[in-house]
Amino acid sequence: MGPFAPDLLKDKVVLVTGGATGLGRAMGEKFLELGARLAIASRREDVLRQASGEMSREGNEVFYKSCDVRDAAQVQEMVEAVEQHFGRIDVLVNNAAGNFISPTERLSPRAVDAVLNIVLHGTFYTTLEVGKRWIAQGRHGTMLNIVTTYASSGSGSGFVVPSAAAKAGVLALTRSLAVEWAQYGIRQVAIAPGPFPTDGAWSRLSPTPELERKMLGRVPLGRVGDKDELAHLAAYLISDYAGYINGEVVTIDGGEWLQGAGQFNDLLEVTEQQWDTLAEITRKGK
Repeated sequence: MGPFAPDLLKDKVVLVTGGATGLGRAMGEKFLELGARLAIASRREDVLRQASGEMSREGNEVFYKSCDVRDAAQVQEMVEAVEQHFGRIDVLVNNAAGNFISPTERLSPRAVDAVLNIVLHGTFYTTLEVGKRWIAQGRHGTMLNIVTTYASSGSGSGFVVPSAAAKAGVLALTRSLAVEWAQYGIRQVAIAPGPFPTDGAWSRLSPTPELERKMLGRVPLGRVGDKDELAHLAAYLISDYAGYINGEVVTIDGGEWLQGAGQFNDLLEVTEQQWDTLAEITRKGK
């Protein structure tokens, strides 16, 4: 039994970017359980098709549309397709992201753009496209952004500098629009997750058992997060019961943030040779 009534999100149309895998899929599955109608988007249509089929097995309808959020024109087409299919969008979850660990001096401009274009520009494009439509339609809605603990207070984190900069921008976007768009009945909320293992992203950010143990050692609860824990939080924040929460960022990290900012700062101990090995692992994991 979950903590919510099964109709918590009944008939809400929820669009999740990066919704075919990882935490995006976990959130989508939870939203479906609670009565939502779901649309998912990501770059790979084959992955979307498989995810949609698997998530629809309980009789749920999952609409999917391939979209590279780095391309504003594709974002417009994707949002238009979701609206045509369901008639409206009630909730936008900006979850699409990209990240990898590297000493900043090793980064090329292309590597920097790879993160900023997905995380910051992609979130901005999708937020603008959906927000403009809601304002024109006179429709209320909720936007949930997935940020990071190291995006707050300017603390950042070493070795994931493009992500830190991009997520800080998304955090500023969340708080700024919470004030500006509240007059239209558009609410902004965000979640800052700590370590949550997911396929792909986890291997790029903690690619060796040693680094994984170090990361766990930073969490006072001594464990990583469970995807259901984050999905339950997301369900509450997009529900009507959270209707007075606006511009808030909820941290879910087992207390890691309180123990010390900079989730990846322990990587100062990694040698140049180890960085070469990690870079090779990262390339193979893509």
